[in-house]
Amino acid sequence: MKRTRQAVKAEYPVLQTEEKTKKQRTCFYGPVFSKSHMQTLDWGSLPHHILLCIFQFLPLVDRAWASSVCRRWNEVFHIPDLWRKFEFELTQPATSYLKSTHPDLIQQIIKRHANHLQYVSFKVDSSTESAEAACDILSQLVNCSIKTLGLISTAKPSFMNVCKTHFASALTVVFINSKSLSSIKIDDTPVDDPSLKVLVANNSDTLKLLKMSSCPHVSPAGILCVADQCHGLRELALNYYILSDELLLALSSEKHVNLEHLRIDVVSENPGQVEFHTIKKQSWDALVKHSPKVNIVMYFFLYEEEFDAFFREETPVTHLYFGRAVSKAMLGRIGMNCPRLIELVVCANGLQPLDDELICIAERCKNLTAMGLGECEVTCRGFIEFVKMCGGRLTQLSIMEEVLIPDNDYNLDQIHSEVSKHLGRMWFPDMMPTW
Repeated sequence: MKRTRQAVKAEYPVLQTEEKTKKQRTCFYGPVFSKSHMQTLDWGSLPHHILLCIFQFLPLVDRAWASSVCRRWNEVFHIPDLWRKFEFELTQPATSYLKSTHPDLIQQIIKRHANHLQYVSFKVDSSTESAEAACDILSQLVNCSIKTLGLISTAKPSFMNVCKTHFASALTVVFINSKSLSSIKIDDTPVDDPSLKVLVANNSDTLKLLKMSSCPHVSPAGILCVADQCHGLRELALNYYILSDELLLALSSEKHVNLEHLRIDVVSENPGQVEFHTIKKQSWDALVKHSPKVNIVMYFFLYEEEFDAFFREETPVTHLYFGRAVSKAMLGRIGMNCPRLIELVVCANGLQPLDDELICIAERCKNLTAMGLGECEVTCRGFIEFVKMCGGRLTQLSIMEEVLIPDNDYNLDQIHSEVSKHLGRMWFPDMMPTW
């Protein structure tokens, strides 16, 4: 049964107000169009800036369909401002659920908009064919002026399966022709030292961010070359095996700007087969003296017996993430030697309670504001003592419920209220990891 107009108004009283004020309402571009205006509006004659704004909000596919409405809209479709930022999605239909950028559009971009591209990324699936297609496109960007470049593998690192020569050749085309690159994200790729030398030779004055974790063909000398000559570098991500005292000293030179973010991945695939070197305390001290606000982030994927080289001396790390089991002794060294620590996440530990280690961390790491514990054990009393010492500065506290061991003082029903009291906000243990 159809509802009457009065019934509609009664159910939605806001409509009455809207109808009364409809004539007074305005939008960003002027009065709201009435239905009659919409019917008589000549969409082909919309002001240029309005059309451009509409196209900027449209997904690429819809933008392409809109370009076929009339000649003027097709002209707007090719305005350089719409092609400053573009993400090439390259997938194989049989192996990926992601949509792929149409080959005809890719050719059109290369032909008409290569010199307009400034912020470019390539998202590829797990297939080698997709990674090779990305390299083919890079090889054709000879008239580009790219400022940021990102190569992203959505699954396994497919760029690593590309011929090293093919990849390096494609990458150097962009490095040579851009001359204004400021941000490069090329994790899990076969980039090598000669490629980095080309990068430095053409973009040393503009490079500010370089992320290249898991790039096995880069040596300590290769990354040192970047630090020596790219004095504007503010963010750097790399693997521990190419970190050196010389690199930290180069980043601490008077010519170099203050480093803001240093990410270090410490990875071992085969236990006992990698011997990790030690970075001198003097090198860390020089970096922090030069860049006192630098965030030093370390991700560890090691086995327990491989931690011996780390945190024997004071280390200015600010964020620590342990993706595999870490020993009590290691956590004890962190409490003693990481005074700048801000965030600590431990995904796994043994079956021994970590009360003493957490209390040491709370006592000595005065900047700690975030903590996450997974497959570990802490007594309820020890955990509450840790929270009490940290107090309200703990803005993030993610603890799995099974981590907490009831004792003579507290049980699981009591702990959330006691912890909430010391934090100054409501808190409950997690049912699953949130990191």
